Amino acid sequence: MSFDADAHRDASLHGWEEAAAGWVRSQDLLREFGAPVSHWMLDAVAPQPGQRVLELAAGLGETGLLAAELVAPVGGAIISDQAEAMLAGARERAAQLGLSNVEFQVINAEWIDMPVASVDVVLCRWGYMLMVDPAAALGETRRVLRSGGRLALAVWDAIDRNPWAQLPGLELRERGLVPQPQPGVPGPFALGSAEVVSELLERAGFAEANVEALDLHRHHRSFEEYWQSTLDLSRITHDAVLSRPQAEVEQIEQAVKKRFERYEAPDGSLDIPARTLLASASA
Repeated sequence: MSFDADAHRDASLHGWEEAAAGWVRSQDLLREFGAPVSHWMLDAVAPQPGQRVLELAAGLGETGLLAAELVAPVGGAIISDQAEAMLAGARERAAQLGLSNVEFQVINAEWIDMPVASVDVVLCRWGYMLMVDPAAALGETRRVLRSGGRLALAVWDAIDRNPWAQLPGLELRERGLVPQPQPGVPGPFALGSAEVVSELLERAGFAEANVEALDLHRHHRSFEEYWQSTLDLSRITHDAVLSRPQAEVEQIEQAVKKRFERYEAPDGSLDIPARTLLASASA
């Protein structure tokens, strides 16, 4: 299967601009779910007061905003994303937190429009695996880091470790609504291997790389809450499902619900396992 990198980049940008409203709606759930990941990343890079932090593919900027608090008052954070609509949500969150040491920049991480050695820390939570050329993005990350600067990143482990995404994907593929994932194509699980992450960091010139797995849990009060958040956060699922007639939409929802029965408690709440890979390295 041929892969048009530029077409993918264009479609990705459009998709994230469209998805931003859903991410804002689900931001409390996302923040709770991702908090252990953000805290691991910050512990790994240990931002110090006065330092300059760059968050790439930041979405709503949860990790970078936490870093901004740690480097204040003299230091600051740059929250960046390719989608302006995502940055609008991040700006709202920064205002809620009363942070004044934060900048917001539209940046595609494959070509970072910043000078060489201009930041002390780079953070990227669940971003590199979605990029057409993660090796180029990591090379750019290394370029903008000062000597001795630190990188912390997260990517999803293999899809079979993440039933929150695997199960709806199986249902949609069996119905012919989404294609089978192709090797080498960007996606949530494209870097789901510690060996792949380590190799990419080494090729980009990083040292002292450490890669670990972290088990997580998605907690939802009901399947309906999980399903709504999935439609909010995954544009592929959103478009594949909601493009169908209403009767089929309801059938899909019930079929996916049945797949999640194993994770359902007597009170109807869900506890769904997940696993992410985390890495830190020095420039």
